[in-house]
Parts: sequence; structure tokens; C-alpha cells
Amino acid sequence: MWRWLLICAAAAAGVVLVLVIQNLIPANKMLQHPVPSQMQSSDPAFARTMSAQSNGAALGANSIDTLVNGDEIFSAMLEAITAARSTINFETYIYWSGEIGLTFAEALAERSRSGVEVRLLVDWAGSIPFDQKLIDLMTGAGVSFHRYRPMRWYTIDRVNNRTHRKLLIVDGKVGFTGGVGIADKWRGNARNTDEWRDTHYRIAGPVVASLQSAFSENWLETTGEVIQGQKFFPDPEPAGDVPAQVVLSSQPEGSRALHQLMLLAISAAESHIRIGMAYFVPDDVMLLQLIEARKRGVEIDIVVPNGNTDVPMVRHSSRYFWGDLLAAGIRIHEFQPTMYHPKLLIVDRAWVCFGSANMDERSLRLNDEANLNVYHEGFADRQIEVFEDDLKRARQISLEEWRSRPISQKLGDWFASLFRSQL
Repeated sequence: MWRWLLICAAAAAGVVLVLVIQNLIPANKMLQHPVPSQMQSSDPAFARTMSAQSNGAALGANSIDTLVNGDEIFSAMLEAITAARSTINFETYIYWSGEIGLTFAEALAERSRSGVEVRLLVDWAGSIPFDQKLIDLMTGAGVSFHRYRPMRWYTIDRVNNRTHRKLLIVDGKVGFTGGVGIADKWRGNARNTDEWRDTHYRIAGPVVASLQSAFSENWLETTGEVIQGQKFFPDPEPAGDVPAQVVLSSQPEGSRALHQLMLLAISAAESHIRIGMAYFVPDDVMLLQLIEARKRGVEIDIVVPNGNTDVPMVRHSSRYFWGDLLAAGIRIHEFQPTMYHPKLLIVDRAWVCFGSANMDERSLRLNDEANLNVYHEGFADRQIEVFEDDLKRARQISLEEWRSRPISQKLGDWFASLFRSQL
């Protein structure tokens, strides 16, 4: 009997090992080499090409408001929730207990008691520090609350695939997305280490239906309910003049579309690429694409967190790959006041990519993500303005400083780089 128990235990361990290895091995991407630079961002065909080379075409007539830091972001989201009349669909990676978590729970519960259909989907891993009292407050008021992919023995093959999407859709007409989670760390205005720096966006117009579709995808998997009908997908109404498209990262394929569009946009850059990333650990193709752009004379500035980062291992892994970028003349800056959490890529004044995805393997291979691509000079100018403000509070890292960092840092950076596929 003991022999059979040992055989079964060994077999189970073998299955677990295989599943772990499958999650650790980077997936093959369709693009193994940098995209040749054959068009420019000012070319009228640029927007058409980018739109056609993704899962969904760009939709016009949208308005997008840029919300900088928690004081602006949370007040705008809560205002939209309070104004809801029929449906609220809310998906987030992080929802933690605390003052802002309680405020959102109370607002969602109040709307549910008033007859609004409220659905809340939080990632299981991202919402572990979540007081059951907050959940009871909401579900007691009728909120439909679920966790995405909770840990079960039969879901171990998917435990590494999380939803990192940040989506709030109200009445099918107003949407929010960006980098913010529901936690007190995002409160304030990035004045000190207790107030994280981040950007979120309020969106109105036809593209909101695509955000709703992104929520629907994860909700269907979790609950089996199909989101449908006028109350979720009302007749599209123009809200502005901004063309935008939603690009999704979903398992099992990851985000080949977003990865490809990033490479295409960088290959089309004419003057300036600006990258603001909480977690910047690009793959080899992305690194080469950036270096090729710099060789063409394109200015490139990258803002990343400094030692205030919440995931030091990501910073170590990122720093390991900086040498070739710095040697090529790419400027890397560490944001100083607090944790830097935006996810932003700006190419010239032609294209802006923002949302939940970082420029790393986890976002582009493992997580479910949702990003918006925007083709509008005025919107790009506003993002450049915010980016330049961040640069004023960042410190540039020189190639000499990178080369002369202590041996302990070099070893730590090398060791962390071995886990690049998971970061």
C-alpha cells in the first residue's frame, strides 16, 4: 500500500512540476525580430495600419480625460458610481482593505440598494488583503461579487495567469482604466512615499463598448453569465473627437497584438519616444526595437521607479538590461518622490498607449490586460505634459553610474534577470 501511495505522490509531484515549468517557459512570439522601419508616425497610413493590425479597429468620437494621482482619480470614479442609473461593472487586480476600499464598498452598496445592477470582479491573488467585512457589506446590499481564478487544486495550471485589468464601466456609457488599484497607497497627490504616483483615464464615447466587452470576457469565465442588451451596450453616442481602440491580452495567447503594436509604433517613431513604466523588463525584441529607433536619431526617455518600488526584484531585473540602452544614448530616469506606477508609451505626437499592461513578460504573456491606443495630437500633447512633469522629479541614470554600481547590485541584478519571464 505504501508503495502505491509513494507512486501516486510522485506522479502528482511530477504533474505539478510540469505545470510549473509550462508557466515559466516563455511563449514563442510571432515577432522574433524588430519590425523594419518602413513608415513614419506622421504618415496617414500609420493609424490605419495600426488599427488594422489589432483585434479591433479604432473607434472615433470619444473623449478621454486624464486623471493624475489618487485625489483626482478616486473622486472621478466615485462621482461616476454615484451617478449610475442602471449598471456598474467593475474589475480590478488590487482591492485592499482600508479607507478608500471602504469608501468604494459603501458607494457600490448604496447604488445596489437603489436598484442598480452592480458587478464586482477582483483578482484572487491581487485581493488577498481584503477584509471579509467589506465583501459582506457589498453582497448584503445585493452586489454580485466574485474573485477571478481562486486557488483550487484543479486550477493549478492557471494559477500564474491573473487578470490585471482595471476597468470600471457605468451604464455602458462611461469607462475608466489605467494603473490604479483600490488601496490607500494610491490616495493623495504623490507628495511623499505614502502617496503613489499614477494616472487613470475617464472615457466616454463608442470605445466604452470595447471596455465593456473586456469586462464581459472575464465575467463570463468566472460566473457563466453573458453580459448583453441595451443596459450594457447602449446606442453609441459621440462624446468628442478622439479615435481610440482597446487591445486585450488574454490567455492562452497572451498579448501578441499589443506586443506587435508597440513594436510597430516604435519602428514608426520620427522624433521622440517617451515611456513611463512601473515595471519595465522588456523582452529582447523590444530592447532591440528601442535601440534601432535610437540609431535612427529618435530621442528616447524612460521613467521607472527608484528604490521606492513595491517589487524590488523587478527593479533589479530591469536594471540588468540597461547597459545596451544607455550605451545607445537612451535616457533612463528614476522617479524620486514615491512609487511610480503609470503604464504609458508615447510615440511622437501621434500615438499613445495606456492601460493596465506594463512593458514586461508578465503583462504581455501571462496576465489578462486591457490597454487603449489613442491617435490624437491633442491627447498626446497632454500626456507629454504629464510625462515632462514627472521628468522634473526624476533623476537620470548615466552609463558610468550603471557600470560602476557595487558588485552586490550587479549580482542581484543578474540573479533577478533569470526570472525575467515571470516579471
